[in-house]
Amino acid sequence: MHAVCDRIDRWWPLLLLTAAAIAGGCGSEPAPAPPLPPPQVTVALPIRRDVIEYQEFTGRMAAFEVVNIRARVSGLLEAVHFRAGGVVRRGAMLYSIEQAPYVAARNIAVAEVRTVEADLARSRSDLARLDQALRTNAVSAQDVDRARAEVTRLEANLLGRQARLDQAELELSYTEIRAPIGGLVGRNLLGAGNFVSGPDSGSLVTIMRIDPMYAYFDASEMLVLELLGAEGLALGDEPPAAWLGLADEAGWPHAGRLDSVDNTVDPDTGTIRAGAVFPNPTGKLFPGLFARIRVPGPVLADAVLVAERAVGTDLGGKYVLVVGDGDVVELRHIEVGALDGGLRVVAAGLRADERYVVNGIQRARPGLPVTPVMREAPAVPAGASAPDEASRLP
Repeated sequence: MHAVCDRIDRWWPLLLLTAAAIAGGCGSEPAPAPPLPPPQVTVALPIRRDVIEYQEFTGRMAAFEVVNIRARVSGLLEAVHFRAGGVVRRGAMLYSIEQAPYVAARNIAVAEVRTVEADLARSRSDLARLDQALRTNAVSAQDVDRARAEVTRLEANLLGRQARLDQAELELSYTEIRAPIGGLVGRNLLGAGNFVSGPDSGSLVTIMRIDPMYAYFDASEMLVLELLGAEGLALGDEPPAAWLGLADEAGWPHAGRLDSVDNTVDPDTGTIRAGAVFPNPTGKLFPGLFARIRVPGPVLADAVLVAERAVGTDLGGKYVLVVGDGDVVELRHIEVGALDGGLRVVAAGLRADERYVVNGIQRARPGLPVTPVMREAPAVPAGASAPDEASRLP
């Protein structure tokens, strides 16, 4: 019993202190937590510079020149001298047509020419002798006139025979069908051993010149009027620049120039057919391929541009978050223009001296303050085009 009392006496002061501490804690409140600082966002000022308003279209590639090869004389097709799908040079042999009938016709024409030439030489000699005899009254003037008429007849006959010879030599040359242009040769439509009946046999093969290449697209009539200005439909000595990209290419790596504009606007669509020409030394551009075409329009002087990623969209349209007085965020609806590289033209709704949120948009709330950190924007962002870009084309 005494041992239990001793243990109670030892722990009693500790129990009193614990009870006092608990009682004191129940009567006090915890210290309030310090307020959180406004969220930090990155802001920037809009860029001001001249911007070209580009327009983009879709179109199709087409060969610069297309020639359908036809036979001009009849005969047996003896040989084909090209490989389908290959490249031929101008003047290269394509087909051979049997020459024997045309060689024979040429030889007959040569013989006829020589016969008439001999008769003409004899008649001229007779006329010379009669002229001499007329001076001594050995012959009559009527005899001289008949001799002179014979010379004239033979001269005319010689012209006709010479024309027949020229025609025979021309037809003989047509037995060798050569490429009128250099380019990509298509599929052979008629093989050796077939009989061709001149142009009525139809096309034998097609040759396409693919360097340079055309790209045709339908443009709005207003754009064409902007491009051509007061010159009307005349493109002038320095046609507007154009750029092209294929389906597997990023951007517009091929530089060229606007080459042609149709003379009629389609009344149903309000568009006009335009064409641009592009160098094609590597053969990357190919007839019939889909193409994206970019052409420059007028220059916007002193335009206001913001980062494209800072532009949002809601039911009211496009907007940016502006940091105004007191670093309070404001949702500002804007009117946007063309995209230039990574920047978007702001046509209305934002001044060049106003700060807008670039990074941390998800932390900015309209009507609440933020901690802005200014970011210096580059003078000309990557991917943007300068107004003098057209002057650097090849």
